[in-house]
Amino acid sequence: MNTSFETRPVPPPMLAALAERFGDRCSTALALREQHGRDESPFDVPPPDCVVFAESADEVALVVGLANEHGVPVIPYGAGSSLEGHLLAVQGGLSLDLTRMNRILRVDAEDLTVSVQPGVTRKQLNEELRHAGLFFPIDPGADATLGGMAATRASGTNAVRYGTMRENVLGLELVAANGERVRTGSRARKSSAGYDLTRLIVGSEGTLGVITELSLRIFPLPEAVSAAVCFFPSIDAAVQTTIQIIQLGVPIARCELLDANSVRAVNHHDRLGLREAPMLLMEFHGSESGVAEQAQTVQEIAREFGGEDFEWATTPEARTRLWTARHHAYLSALQMKPGCRCVTTDTCVPISRLAESINESVREVEEAGLPYFIVGHVGDGNFHLGYLTDPAMPAERELAEALSARMVARALKLEGTCTGEHGIGLHKQGFLVDETGEAAVAMMRSLKRALDPRNIMNPGKIFSL
Repeated sequence: MNTSFETRPVPPPMLAALAERFGDRCSTALALREQHGRDESPFDVPPPDCVVFAESADEVALVVGLANEHGVPVIPYGAGSSLEGHLLAVQGGLSLDLTRMNRILRVDAEDLTVSVQPGVTRKQLNEELRHAGLFFPIDPGADATLGGMAATRASGTNAVRYGTMRENVLGLELVAANGERVRTGSRARKSSAGYDLTRLIVGSEGTLGVITELSLRIFPLPEAVSAAVCFFPSIDAAVQTTIQIIQLGVPIARCELLDANSVRAVNHHDRLGLREAPMLLMEFHGSESGVAEQAQTVQEIAREFGGEDFEWATTPEARTRLWTARHHAYLSALQMKPGCRCVTTDTCVPISRLAESINESVREVEEAGLPYFIVGHVGDGNFHLGYLTDPAMPAERELAEALSARMVARALKLEGTCTGEHGIGLHKQGFLVDETGEAAVAMMRSLKRALDPRNIMNPGKIFSL
């Protein structure tokens, strides 16, 4: 991973023009710059030269146009929750904060679509939709902005049933690198009109432009929802249960794995009193009878693999308590080793190879003796492993990176991917070449050069030019 680049600072004439147009919404204050120059990755990179808060697509176009004129990097900023260094100013430049572009523009209940600005968060959207009996299902855990979720092709806990951002973004508006506003897609559920530019932008990590509006699919709230936890004698037993559930075609909405270390961490953080053993946290959506049937089938499968202590949560309060603990797993784990930095990696493999992938990763980290935790959206073959390292001990960071590399190599050997949802960012650029090959990355570079010839849009991410 390369974190050393030639910097391109914001020149005084551009800074003066931004200050005149944006006033106190353009800041060079160190504290604000540092806030916008850090994410949840283990990298330490100097902060951007300034931060600009945009409130409209026209303002975004103005900023990007100025940046293109001066050859200055622009890094779109949402909630700052990325894990692979996506928002770090590795070449200097400005951080373009989109959180004030947070209006829900249109809800079309009859068509099950919604249009939003990029700074709207998933919780904000669902609070608005709840009153109409609707919801947006993509849930990566953090209360991320929808623009950031689209840029990183986020997924999360509900992806096994509802898909990822790739399937749920119907169209978008983008400010391209030359400052031009471009619309892609429509509110129609399908189209065969030309290149699929929407899918090109979703997952491009801010390297091709700045998303300023999104049209999304939304869904009716299910008639019945039930959540359950079940504990297993081993991670392998929990994973084998998951594989059986999926292969039998049970339409489970969520199927999350927490290893014993994660359960111990959330117990400590949220005072839950859960049994400290590998755990599946599951959720079922549908009619009352359908949910009951799904739950019965899953319970029978779990028993075959030693699943015990099935506990049901049918009230919204009980479900919220469980899922809040799951979403706190990352921060809870950090507290188990105070002052640590976490090197996290995620991979995704075909469901039939999931047990092999997890078991070998666990064996390696336990033999290495490094503290770790596992959480996983195992219903679609995706899991995350966090290595807890002491910043004062570089050898621990090197060990974590070596273990992460072996985990990724294993996923690729099993015909999986180097990242199911974190994205490439800074951290996984070499793995992208391993996965797709030089020819595919060369094609990606050609697209980048064609759409961003001055390399100003979040440069240094995904690959280097």
